[in-house]
Amino acid sequence: MQKLPKLTLDLNEKKGTWDLRNDKTDKLIKSFVTKEKATKGGVLEKALGDNGGSVKIHLANGKIQEERTYPGDRDPVKSEG
Repeated sequence: MQKLPKLTLDLNEKKGTWDLRNDKTDKLIKSFVTKEKATKGGVLEKALGDNGGSVKIHLANGKIQEERTYPGDRDPVKSEG
């Protein structure tokens, strides 16, 4: 099975946006006005496209809130949580 890209959604304090970035390349994938707009209704999954990926979602203070895998059926069997 192909490895999923790893991404992070966190607050960009300078711009006041929530940025989705590729962990390996630090490339900006997409910016969102609010965290809620990024995490509701399949928006993250659409932003990832056909490749899917594993997204670490941070709190505003920088701590990890949760990790999501898109599409869900590619979630590793032995994942915690």
